[in-house]
Amino acid sequence: MDKHLKQFNKYLKGKTIKEVTWLGDKDMENLMWYKRPVVIKFTDGTILIPQSDDEGNDGGSMYYQDEKTSDVIYVTE
Repeated sequence: MDKHLKQFNKYLKGKTIKEVTWLGDKDMENLMWYKRPVVIKFTDGTILIPQSDDEGNDGGSMYYQDEKTSDVIYVTE
């Protein structure tokens, strides 16, 4: 496992999702984003927000898959 993947596992492994919401209007304005992503809130107070790229130029989508379903967790405008 490379050092980056090791760090990402440290961030996320074992966390429990508390709720999923849309990014709020004030945050959208502060970030100057046009595409509204979901915000994944964990029980320990940390959050995860998908971005369109590494530089945080806009909100981003995520791909979801389980044994029976595949879907896109999309952005809104």
